[in-house]
Amino acid sequence: MGSGLSLRGTDYGQRIWFFAHFFRNFANGMRQRILFICLGNICRSPAAEGIFQHLVDERGLADQFMIDSAAIGPWHIGDLPDPRMRRCGARHGYHFNSRARQFSSADFDHFDLIIGMDQENLRAIRAKARSKEDEQKIRLMADYLRHHPNHPTIPDPYYGSDRDFELVIELLEDACEGLLKDIC
Repeated sequence: MGSGLSLRGTDYGQRIWFFAHFFRNFANGMRQRILFICLGNICRSPAAEGIFQHLVDERGLADQFMIDSAAIGPWHIGDLPDPRMRRCGARHGYHFNSRARQFSSADFDHFDLIIGMDQENLRAIRAKARSKEDEQKIRLMADYLRHHPNHPTIPDPYYGSDRDFELVIELLEDACEGLLKDIC
């Protein structure tokens, strides 16, 4: 297992559940199902989805994962990721081409981990949790950062410059590596 960064701030019971759940799924040959969430599902979460998918494909692990992304709000349902994020991703060798969809409580039934990009995302995700088991699936993407300890969240680049989109790619590459290390 990895460094445990994803479990920062969780109690002992949550840690036991997390490891037991993941080991059971791996032992049963089940795919690990990961959902990345941001506000509109056009910048950060589709980038996290694309980067994580790229990592698992590159390492020959694609059959072990089901990866998706979703939005807190309905503003961009059906849209491709923001063109600026797509261009930035392409410069790094990624293809961000998923269509935006909205997160719902039913997603807790279909995913093992639900990862938000900032505290506002976590609050909205927690508001849809129906049980303690649902709550135990919720994580903050920045908890997987290994080389950027001064970033408590993955910032929303939507109203920013190209540099803001580059920073998000850099942070997500780091966090996706940390996530993969933690669960493999």
